[in-house]
Amino acid sequence: MKNRGKRIISIFLLVVFLMGSSVGAALAQEQMKVNINKATVDELATLKRIGPSYAQRIVEYRSQHGPFQKPEDIMRVRGIGIKTYEANKNIIICE
Repeated sequence: MKNRGKRIISIFLLVVFLMGSSVGAALAQEQMKVNINKATVDELATLKRIGPSYAQRIVEYRSQHGPFQKPEDIMRVRGIGIKTYEANKNIIICE
């Protein structure tokens, strides 16, 4: 009977720990924002569907045309369309 009680407590603690880890990871990802007007090539390459070459295009576009006015403006960069914007719209900002 004692072993069963310890086992239940262990399982409960494991479940609580795993739930806490999931919530913490979700919050960390939610707080991570990428400023497309200031981000480096490496930072931009962390965005979904954006690799190093597209990240470089963003930086070049920014230097030629000035800062982005709104996050949707990222679609003005050659090769970046609605799917890429939709995949990142919750994490990109332009301040």
